Amino acid sequence: MDYFRTPDDRFAGLPGYDFEPHYAEVDGLRMHYVDEGEGGPIICFHGEPSWAYLYRKMLPPLVAAGNRVICPDLAGFGRSDKPTDFGWYSYDRHVEQISGVLDTLDLQGATVVVQDWGGPIGLRWAVENADRVERLVIMNTGLFTGQVSKGFLAWRDFAKRNPDLPVGMVLQSATTTDLADDVIAAYEAPFPNAESKGGAATFPLLVPTEAGAPGADTMAAVGVALRSWEKPVLVAFSDSDPVFPSPRSGQVFCDSIPGAGEQVVIEGAAHFLQEDRGERIAAVILEWLGATS
Repeated sequence: MDYFRTPDDRFAGLPGYDFEPHYAEVDGLRMHYVDEGEGGPIICFHGEPSWAYLYRKMLPPLVAAGNRVICPDLAGFGRSDKPTDFGWYSYDRHVEQISGVLDTLDLQGATVVVQDWGGPIGLRWAVENADRVERLVIMNTGLFTGQVSKGFLAWRDFAKRNPDLPVGMVLQSATTTDLADDVIAAYEAPFPNAESKGGAATFPLLVPTEAGAPGADTMAAVGVALRSWEKPVLVAFSDSDPVFPSPRSGQVFCDSIPGAGEQVVIEGAAHFLQEDRGERIAAVILEWLGATS
C-alpha cells in the first residue's frame, strides 16, 4: 500500500517530549510506540487527532512510581506510517494494527487507559485480551452504536469538507489551556501536508450514525462484554467537555460496568483532559492503583 512516513526531523526538540521511539512492523506499516519505565504495564490509547504526545505530562509521574508506560500511535497518527488511501481506514483496521503492535510486547496485568477514539479501540482490545488486562481507566469517550448528536454531525460535516484537517486548531478548541505555539506545532508535527492526514480526516467519518452502520454492532458487543467486567475500573471525565459532558457521559460506564467505582471529575479540563490536567490525572491513577492493588 502507499503510505506517508513523517520525516524524523519533524519530531526533534518537541517541548516536554524526549521519549525514545520504538517501532513494530504490522501488515506492511511501521507502527510507533513509546515504551518507558519498568514494572506493571500501563497502556495509553490516544484518539483524534492527537498522538502519543498527548500523554507526555502523565508519563513521568507514572514511570517514577514504578510503572512501564506504553503509548502507541494509531495508524495514520504520530510517528506511525500513514496510509494515503483514505478508504484504507476502518475501525477494524485500527484495532488490528494496534493489536499487532501490542502482540509484540510481553504484557500481563496491564492497566488500559483510553480517551476519545482510544475508547472504542482500547476497550475492544481489552475485552478481547482480558487475560492480559487487570484494570481499565476510561476518560472522555463512548462506544458509538448509531446515535449521535447534532453537534457531532456538524463536526463530521466539517471534517468531511476539510480533509486537510487543521489539527492545531482542533486541539486548541478542545482544551481549557491556552496552548503555546510550540505545543500546537508539536501536535501538528506528524502532519506536514494533506497527504499525511488520512487517519485524522477519516476518524469522524467512521463514527456510526445509524444502527447497523459499520462498527456499530461491534462496539455494542464491546459494551455487552463490559457489563460482566468485574476487574477494577476508574472512570474519570472532565468538567468542561461538550462532546462527552460529565457527569452524564461518564456515568454511563459507572452504571453498566460492575468493576467501576464512583466517577472522578477532573476539574478545569475540556475534551483533551490529558493536555489540560495531565499531572492531576496521573496522581488520580496512582492513588487508585494503590487502592486496588
